[in-house]
Amino acid sequence: MAEPVAHPITVAIERRIDPSRTVEATSWMQAGTDLATGCDGFLGSGWVRAGEGSDLWYMLYRFRDIPTLEAWEDSPQRAWWLDSGRAFAREVRVERRTGIEGWFDAPFAVRIESRHADHPAAPATGPVQQPIPSAPPRWKQAVTIWLGFFPTNLLASWLLGFVPGFAEWPLVARVLLSTVLLTPVMTYAVLPWVTRMLRPWLQRSA
Repeated sequence: MAEPVAHPITVAIERRIDPSRTVEATSWMQAGTDLATGCDGFLGSGWVRAGEGSDLWYMLYRFRDIPTLEAWEDSPQRAWWLDSGRAFAREVRVERRTGIEGWFDAPFAVRIESRHADHPAAPATGPVQQPIPSAPPRWKQAVTIWLGFFPTNLLASWLLGFVPGFAEWPLVARVLLSTVLLTPVMTYAVLPWVTRMLRPWLQRSA
């Protein structure tokens, strides 16, 4: 019987951060990324704030498969990291996605609406979670990937041209080397950066 195919898992986490602890939270978020980088199966991560005046922060990380993801989530390093941020960070929502679409998932919004019927002006009693559309159209995803891959591939091809004798290598060997070099660059740096830059366009319905 064939082994089941492992699919990369992308996890999107929404947190509320104490606005008065922004400097600490920034270092804390980066520390979490740095810890995850050392784990087996780690494929990349990133984090953004919803806006300059917002207390919503979004974190995204990606692992090779469920076992490597769960190894990170159950690790003592992550437990220590989470505990160190409890004074200023509160987790609101966690969403897992498989496939390349995980990089394009929009963050989830939390809107406070629940109120006492007898006191409509009373403070809200809890969050009503409403997901923003999860992923842009496939054509936008394709354009985004191309915008990241084209300049990266162009630069890599130019740099590899300086390798003595590289042009005489067999085609298979040249493609193998370039893909081995470009895959982690795209995963760890280019694709997360491009999707952050294009987030407003990706989230627009038109």
